Amino acid sequence: MKKVGYARVSTDEQDTAAQVNALEKYGCSPIYKENKSGGKAGRWERPELHKALDSLEKGDTFVCWKLDRLSRSLSDLLHLLEQIKKAGATFESLTEHIETKSAAGELMMNMLGSFAQFERSMIKERTKLGIARARAEGKWGNAKFKLTPTQQKAAISMIERGEKSQSEVAELFNVHRSTICRLAAERRVLERL
Repeated sequence: MKKVGYARVSTDEQDTAAQVNALEKYGCSPIYKENKSGGKAGRWERPELHKALDSLEKGDTFVCWKLDRLSRSLSDLLHLLEQIKKAGATFESLTEHIETKSAAGELMMNMLGSFAQFERSMIKERTKLGIARARAEGKWGNAKFKLTPTQQKAAISMIERGEKSQSEVAELFNVHRSTICRLAAERRVLERL
């Protein structure tokens, strides 16, 4: 059973020395060091993180200096913690004193997961309300629809029933095809929410 350390910095001007020092004092070996962004663009393009995860065996502990060194996104963090758990290992963050070895640590991770789910639901709800408000005002984003709400419903209905193509509906209502395409795209977004 080993403690696998992971240290990450985001820019070339930074170095991992302080993190590595703390991980070494805690007894981590090996320690994987990375110089990559933790933001959306680079979160999965971190070869050292993948090597660290792949090296985990049953009973090991994956250790990072601070949670934001592992991930900046709660949903990504939970995904990584799930990978660690599947390997039969546990997780520990030195700075926040969060771990998954104890029942209390598992409870904390479950609470984080609940907060992440709540956050996703709230974003979805706000998006849906924003779109509904924009539709009621005859807008989608900053553009106003050239069709009234009644015309929009009729146009969508014709397309969904297969009576007319988007081009035919555009010609019927004397609008550009892009207006009907945008209306149909909005409808698809609303249906997914």
